[in-house]
Amino acid sequence: MKVIVENKKGLNKDVKVFIDKKTMSSYMDEKYEEIKTTVNLKGFRPGKVPKEILKRQFGKAVFSEVLDKVLKDTSTKALEENKIKPAGQPKLDLKTYGEDKELEYVLSVTELPKIDTKEITNIKFDQYKVKIDPSETDKRIKEIAKNQPNFKDVSPETQAKEGDLVVLDYSATVDGQTFKGNEGKNTQLTLGKDLFLKGFDKQLIGVKKNELKLVEALLPENFPQKEFANKKAKFNCKITSVKKSEEVKINDDFAKNLGAKDLQDLKKLISNQINDEYKNSLDRLSKNQILKELEKFKVDEIPENLIDEEIKILSQGMSEEDTKKSRKNFEEIAKKRIKTGLILNEFGEQNKIKVNEQELQAEIQKQLRMMPGQEKMVMDFYQKNPSAVASLRGTVYEEKIISLIKEKAKPNEKEITKDEAEKILKESQKQQLDQELKDQRKPEKKVEASKSSEKKSKPKTKKTKPSIKKTKKVSKK
Repeated sequence: MKVIVENKKGLNKDVKVFIDKKTMSSYMDEKYEEIKTTVNLKGFRPGKVPKEILKRQFGKAVFSEVLDKVLKDTSTKALEENKIKPAGQPKLDLKTYGEDKELEYVLSVTELPKIDTKEITNIKFDQYKVKIDPSETDKRIKEIAKNQPNFKDVSPETQAKEGDLVVLDYSATVDGQTFKGNEGKNTQLTLGKDLFLKGFDKQLIGVKKNELKLVEALLPENFPQKEFANKKAKFNCKITSVKKSEEVKINDDFAKNLGAKDLQDLKKLISNQINDEYKNSLDRLSKNQILKELEKFKVDEIPENLIDEEIKILSQGMSEEDTKKSRKNFEEIAKKRIKTGLILNEFGEQNKIKVNEQELQAEIQKQLRMMPGQEKMVMDFYQKNPSAVASLRGTVYEEKIISLIKEKAKPNEKEITKDEAEKILKESQKQQLDQELKDQRKPEKKVEASKSSEKKSKPKTKKTKPSIKKTKKVSKK
């Protein structure tokens, strides 16, 4: 194989590949030997069909298969040997090919720019540690205790009030007819929350244990049996218990019910929990500082095809006219994103960062925990959408790279209080919102300024439509 690389313009290159006739013939012979053992032709024993016969019968199909294999193998090898990383799918142009001929083709490729990552170790960023005051931990534990149900039975003569827990059995009818789900046993209702049917709770205020009570309430509009929707149902209720809420005592038993060893252990767990809540948000600030620093790195040229692809993503849902108006602003955002992505990817490759299956599954489990009650739906989504899994892999890959940068760079470590953490996060959110609003207004202002200029001078301009090549984005490893 002979390879000649011709620089065209900037990152664009033509990679010319030549495979001599002898090498192509050896590929063909190898394939004929392979199929000879499987071909059955009348008059010939298995494995004994002459090559010339096979050539006449299957020549075109064999050559097509061999050509695909040779192109795939040699094009990959040509790029790797010349250390060319393509920014998207190269365009292949066949020049000379055919049976008993040499193979010549040209790969037109846009190369990824060379990235220098040495300065990454000099990046400075703030790394926060939140010091949690014991009073904050006690306050959180009191909130947990307040929300813990602690109902105790009252005497049979005591009437139920708002906030009490009423336990009841019921059977219901609509116009004398029963319906699916018309009976309930040991149904628990906290009076005042109105979680069963609208107005149901109020009718139970004043009931006592063992009392029979008739309650009327409308079935909801979305009731499964449509013929009963929005109809009044009569509930014959037997009150089996009335319970009053008592203040939860914060002690070792309370802590054990929450999975801790004792109260002291619970305080430690809650303190760590509060710290983690702030740590995650503050870590994102540190990450954003690192990404901002990476934006300052010099990259000589950004591949145009990647810019076009990123603009397509940024302008999704927008009309063609609005996209044109915003294109300059989108280009700025696209270049920053691509440059940052290229630097991170290069740093990841240099440090041999990979995402294994266990790490990917751990991230999926994390997503499941974030959506309680919808675990099956989330899991089905990832099982049916390989692109979503690939995106998740990219997220894990990026986080591993950021973690390594934090280890190698120069953190400015700061120990702060919870109040200081809240102030920092609030200020960060404000800055982010201001920037987003600024970015949204940017294209509008430019368009308005352009219109104003046109009204004053009315120059004659020729509009040109930018050409966009369809290319595949560089995949994350």
